[in-house]
Amino acid sequence: MSSPAERVLVIGGGVAGLALALDLADHRPVTLLRPASDDAGASRWAQGGIAAVLDPADDTQAHVADTLIAGAGLCDEAAVRFTVEQGPAAIAWLLELGVPFTRDPRPEAPYPYHLTREGGHGARRIIHAEDATGRAVIDTLVARVEAHPHITRHPTLTAIGLLADTSGACRGARCLDDRGEETLLLAGDTVLASGGASGLYRHTTSPCPTRGEGMLMAAELGARLMNLEFQQFHPTCLYDPQGAPFLISEAVRGEGGILRNRAGERFMPAIDPRAELAPRDIVARAIDAQIQHDDGEHVWLDISHLPAQTIQHLFPTIHAHCLGRGLDITRAPIPVVPAAHYSCGGVVTDLEGATEVAHLYAIGEVAATGLHGANRMASNSLLECLVFARAAARALRQPPLDWQPPEPLASATGPAVAPDTIAALQEELGEVMSRRVAIVRDDAGLAEADSQLRELGERVTHLWHHHRPSPALASLWHSLRLARLTVRLAQARRESRGLHFNRDCPDTATEARPSTIRLGDLD
Repeated sequence: MSSPAERVLVIGGGVAGLALALDLADHRPVTLLRPASDDAGASRWAQGGIAAVLDPADDTQAHVADTLIAGAGLCDEAAVRFTVEQGPAAIAWLLELGVPFTRDPRPEAPYPYHLTREGGHGARRIIHAEDATGRAVIDTLVARVEAHPHITRHPTLTAIGLLADTSGACRGARCLDDRGEETLLLAGDTVLASGGASGLYRHTTSPCPTRGEGMLMAAELGARLMNLEFQQFHPTCLYDPQGAPFLISEAVRGEGGILRNRAGERFMPAIDPRAELAPRDIVARAIDAQIQHDDGEHVWLDISHLPAQTIQHLFPTIHAHCLGRGLDITRAPIPVVPAAHYSCGGVVTDLEGATEVAHLYAIGEVAATGLHGANRMASNSLLECLVFARAAARALRQPPLDWQPPEPLASATGPAVAPDTIAALQEELGEVMSRRVAIVRDDAGLAEADSQLRELGERVTHLWHHHRPSPALASLWHSLRLARLTVRLAQARRESRGLHFNRDCPDTATEARPSTIRLGDLD
């Protein structure tokens, strides 16, 4: 039986959490919190692929340069170079594990697996498993994790807060099971792999989005948060008000998909010389502006000019899903809208995933490594998950020598809050963020959001302190405060850069500066 000091607690079971658990478990016992909802999380829905320099004609510097351009001056070049350089080894590791990437059928191909191209990339460097790469990677990692004897999985526990000792070091997490009973999971080191904050918005590309709970839990222990105002909206989410969210991969545009307005006219070449392959922030704003101009609800993404066999081969998942909703993409264009997709900001970490809180690590979308800057480039996200999971696993191979038990916590008592009440408050939060803190912002809207979230926060604070905790109430409590921090950083950024566009200050400042904030900065 291992001691708490030997154990590593991993919160989150997407690609980052699974990869770290698997890479570390031969050295230290791992406790993995992977609720059932992680099967519907962002990693599984990643369609496009993983960016890495794999083609002999490609090179590291080109991938670095493309990423820096997309990041609009806010990338940490050392983090970008580190990530890109580690990419090929990360892909080789996945291939060893058996991930079924799509092979290139051409016998003369310079690389045995098919590489596609996506927006912002100057070369074909996206390795993929058809159009369901996230699912293929997740399924492979889950099978390996389930078979590993040193990984203990807890599918019914939800972390609602982190534990700290008298020195402020993280020593595990406070959790609730599916009956609302509290469990304390102690650990020598804790890793947040809990996802981003797209769930703060009403419309997202994931059917089960996270709301930045891990970011806020880290902030409660004193961690700095960075660049929260840079929320990426994927330009092309299937428009279907009656159905669940479904992302239409960037690879559709990479393979020749054309964006058309309500009249059927192509509009991207007049906006950017890269047309449909411009970075996502440019494409999302262009679609948003076109929808406003047309007084419509969506635009069209048309790939029907390609041979039907090619579409079915390249995009079998998208083709089948749309067909199931009555849309044959080989014959008709796809109705699409932008939707909240990826958080470029998060918990500040170093190149090993370590935060400023002792024994607390953050990897994947919850972290702000410096890779993405003001705008994430397509398919760099799964790359980041893998590279930083493996880097953190290397750093965590030895258990800490300074183990102290955590400080005791007092739980709020009282009646449970009705689920309908929590859902209504969460919907109110999403409405404020979607209306005032989305693709295009202005000072008046941000001020209104700040005021509305402050008032909403007073109601949620009362619930949190006077009612029995539940996973849903904890998520609301965390996400409300994270939303307020996001608004504060958006108000403070007196320029437009990357994903943050403010009508009242449309110019880009000469000097690019990251933004940081702590939970204590809220009044």
